Amino acid sequence: MSDNTVTLHTEPSHAQLRIAIYSDRPQLREDVHSAFGTSIAPDLPAVDVIDFATGPALIRALHNKELDLCVLDGETAPLGGMGLSYQINAEIDDHPPLLVLLQRRDDAWLSTWSKADAVYLLPVDPISLPRAAAALLRPEIGETSKISET
Repeated sequence: MSDNTVTLHTEPSHAQLRIAIYSDRPQLREDVHSAFGTSIAPDLPAVDVIDFATGPALIRALHNKELDLCVLDGETAPLGGMGLSYQINAEIDDHPPLLVLLQRRDDAWLSTWSKADAVYLLPVDPISLPRAAAALLRPEIGETSKISET
């Protein structure tokens, strides 16, 4: 009797990556949506970008483990992305990576205080922003490939 073993390859554990964009600026949210499109890298699953205009709504989604990455606008009022990053780190265990968008390079030092995983300087670039997001997501979903910076 022969062994007829069949190996099935299943899809990644994430059928779709859920990325939050927290901003009170509609144009910035649209720019992020446009930059990400439906995929941020060929080796990663498709993305679903979800808008959040308030901190409490985003915190609820994080408590419910609904997100894989948070992109936080540092200029949002009254609670900016860095303040929200600090709050997320203090309140939520095992949260997804946090990427803070900043207008001014001089504010980047505050990311140390906010405990953000990465900082991205605006304006949104459709090549470098998806690369930054992919670099944060790969370790989260178990990918080992690296991004080369251009």
